[in-house]
Amino acid sequence: MDFTRRAALMTSAAIASSVLFPERSFAQETPRKGGVFSVHYGAEQRMLNPSLQASTGVYIVGGKIQEPLVDLDARGQTVGVLAESWESSPDGKTITFKLRQGVTWHDGKPFTSADVQFTAMNMWKKILNYGSTLQLFLTAVDTPDPLTAVFRYERPMPLNLLLRALPDLGYVSPKHLYENGDIRQNPVNLAPVGTGPFKFVQYERGQHIIADRNPNYWRPNAPYLDRIVWRVITDRAAAAAQLEAGQLHYSPFSGLTISDMARLGKDPRFIVSTKGNEGNARTNTLEFNFRRKELADIRVRKAIAHAINVPFFIENFLGDFAKLGTGPIPSVSTDFYPGADTPQYAYDKALAAKLLDEAGFRAGAGGARFSLRLLPAPWGEDVSLWATFIQQSLSEIGVRVEIVRNDGGGFLKQVYDDHAFDIATGWHQYRNDPAVSTTVWYRSGQPKGAPWTNQWGWTDATIDKIIDDAATEVDPVKRKALYRDFVTRANGELPIWMPIEQIFVTVINAKARNHSNTPRWGSSTWHDLWLAE
Repeated sequence: MDFTRRAALMTSAAIASSVLFPERSFAQETPRKGGVFSVHYGAEQRMLNPSLQASTGVYIVGGKIQEPLVDLDARGQTVGVLAESWESSPDGKTITFKLRQGVTWHDGKPFTSADVQFTAMNMWKKILNYGSTLQLFLTAVDTPDPLTAVFRYERPMPLNLLLRALPDLGYVSPKHLYENGDIRQNPVNLAPVGTGPFKFVQYERGQHIIADRNPNYWRPNAPYLDRIVWRVITDRAAAAAQLEAGQLHYSPFSGLTISDMARLGKDPRFIVSTKGNEGNARTNTLEFNFRRKELADIRVRKAIAHAINVPFFIENFLGDFAKLGTGPIPSVSTDFYPGADTPQYAYDKALAAKLLDEAGFRAGAGGARFSLRLLPAPWGEDVSLWATFIQQSLSEIGVRVEIVRNDGGGFLKQVYDDHAFDIATGWHQYRNDPAVSTTVWYRSGQPKGAPWTNQWGWTDATIDKIIDDAATEVDPVKRKALYRDFVTRANGELPIWMPIEQIFVTVINAKARNHSNTPRWGSSTWHDLWLAE
């Protein structure tokens, strides 16, 4: 692959200039009913139910069909969706939700507290990749009446933590369609039934997903769109061409190539922006499989980190929308970021070679030490570039890297279920609080196959205790101190390396209205989205 510094810098500068003023002024307009909104769907995950798999690749579809108890408003504050109000007991062990009246599932059955109870205890706690850690100390959900759900915890659950988590980890599924049989194998997972503004119609693997307007939606006069079509397009250049041809309206989550995002940012038919992604800050990862004896040695993991010139990669291939990361809690987290004075791994090729020698993996014939299989996630161009850069960097210290590419479902299965990898790379998404989607990458005991959790074969009792204590600490000052301890320990042990921070880039047709108006807009319901003529 030909990486050129000049081209990359020109590209990132072009993107930067295009997002300085992402919103355009329109005269007061009356929302228009009707229309079909077409979405670029770049990587199928073989799952559409967000109660079972927390992922932007699932929310982009399932978040229009199913709904969470709460979401975030334009200011990033908690707003009720299926829940209307909530309160916590003084000891933090009981949290009560009052549910919205008059809500029905798409099949006509009433939504009740029994659905919340079933989902929380059987999906969030046992299966959901981030939910199992968040709800570790959940012991029961009582249902004193159809519109009240009382969550009971063995240890305190900070209310602010739960409310930060539920926009992503609080989607509810219908009990009557899941209570019999294997939840994971239920066909409803690929034909979801929800309470949301759009009803599932069809899923043709490798082709498209279709959802139509829900005429019985509980929000008055919503939604505006008649239909949403998600078109499966794995070729990023082809997706950009379809945007230009008017066959697509939206490409989410940095789904296009960097050069195409820059080019479309100059076209008045499109808006290219990071707005609406503030709730999904991400870091690029390097994940180690401890089942390989080489990688179980901390000197090898540190050597790999020291061998990669991250500042060079950012400057030349990512530009202004990336910065040097310092660990699992990114700098955008004003409440919990511990600063950069935790263990870090500056580029030092000589030190990398020395560490490998000390670990007993000396260079042999031709300088070779050992080989690794690297599985990159197929989410965005930056992941592919990062994988190739890792491969080239490690070759310089005698570590041969074979890159094995899969589709989305294949990547998730091989890494998180089959553990058929040596190193992997993808995205970690930070969702407002470390206990939501970050500490699960480190805490042991995660369900096998749960994506984006600790499937590395690595256990650390000290870090497990820190994670559990922080998740149940109601004093915000003490919580922040615990998370500093967490980052220090995580960076020191290095089961995962998170050296790059980014914000997703959106490309959307300028005819779209009410888009990007919440911090997790791509994952939200789109009940107020409409298309101007």
